[in-house]
Amino acid sequence: MKSVFVIIFVFLFSFSAFSQKISSAWEELTSSDFALAVKQSEGVCLVPIGVIEKHSQQLPLGTDVYTSREISRRAAAKEYCIIYPYYFMGQIFEAKHQPGTIAYSAELMTKLLDETCREIARNGIKKIILVNGHGGNNAWLQYFCQIQLATPRDYAVYVITPSANPDIQKKITEMRKTDTGGHADEVETSSMMAVRPDLVKIERATNESGSNQGRLQHIPYVFTGIQWYSQYPNHYAGDAKDANAAMGEISIEGRCQQLVEIIKAVKADQTTLRLQNEFFNESQSPLDTKVK
Repeated sequence: MKSVFVIIFVFLFSFSAFSQKISSAWEELTSSDFALAVKQSEGVCLVPIGVIEKHSQQLPLGTDVYTSREISRRAAAKEYCIIYPYYFMGQIFEAKHQPGTIAYSAELMTKLLDETCREIARNGIKKIILVNGHGGNNAWLQYFCQIQLATPRDYAVYVITPSANPDIQKKITEMRKTDTGGHADEVETSSMMAVRPDLVKIERATNESGSNQGRLQHIPYVFTGIQWYSQYPNHYAGDAKDANAAMGEISIEGRCQQLVEIIKAVKADQTTLRLQNEFFNESQSPLDTKVK
């Protein structure tokens, strides 16, 4: 009878330990729980990336970090994966003229992200999803993915800037009072109202202009680094005075849903790493590469 009790106790203890919810936040895990998290996540880690920059007068400097982190947190709760600690070392040279901006050199921020990915991979995680929350990172992160092919590595990097599907986007459009924006605007301010309402100072939304000043319209069809400044020198694009938490919740949740699907797809992906290895092998002897 005693042995039966011991067996039952061990089973219940093991079941409890197995079913215990493990945090998705890297920094909250103990060392032993981290090993379990890697297995439970199927080797997938999210790196939410924002920057520290001005978001008009009504939003905090860390808006992009907060929103990309929240979208990642919600997604990981639905499709478990590990979330890397707060990451704000992105591309933001265009806001260096505004107070509070932290703009690292191109060499440092690229090197730091590369080292971060290598360290993530060294810890047994071979699929890294960069969850971008800042428009100014778009070109840089695509470039970062391209330079992953410079030298062999045993992990893959994926980039996504979460967006709402057409149905949700239509709902947001119907709720909006404005039809212009792009930075600290009605939608982004609404999103922060849903994520960190305590940090939103909506009464300051009309303190300065978020209109496009169009100071380079005389040279169409080209891009120049000073373009954003030529349009929005106040680092504010849009009009946020009508922002509301309900619209923000729809926007955040819509982007979360897309990220959940991406996590599932990346977990199931057996092709990217295989093609990377194939490419790295062929790049050592390009004259031997066979036509496919």
